[in-house]
Amino acid sequence: KSASISPELNLIGKTVDEAIFELDKYLDDAYLANLPKVTIIHGRGTGALRKGVHDYLKRSKYVKNFRIGGHNEGNTGATIVEFK
Repeated sequence: KSASISPELNLIGKTVDEAIFELDKYLDDAYLANLPKVTIIHGRGTGALRKGVHDYLKRSKYVKNFRIGGHNEGNTGATIVEFK
């Protein structure tokens, strides 16, 4: 299973509701595949998608911590998620 799970999920162009639905399933799959961390690409835009993703991550049972991407990780257009 882990070979078929990408270490990143691109949510650009989705509504917050669509993104959260997709993110929920993706985090399940990535956690079960034992990925240590993943990158969620939400883009910069208005920040609504980033806020929705971060609000969801705060409540996720799988997430140890998350942060905005660094210089070579997509900066404010991406969030790096570490699993428990």
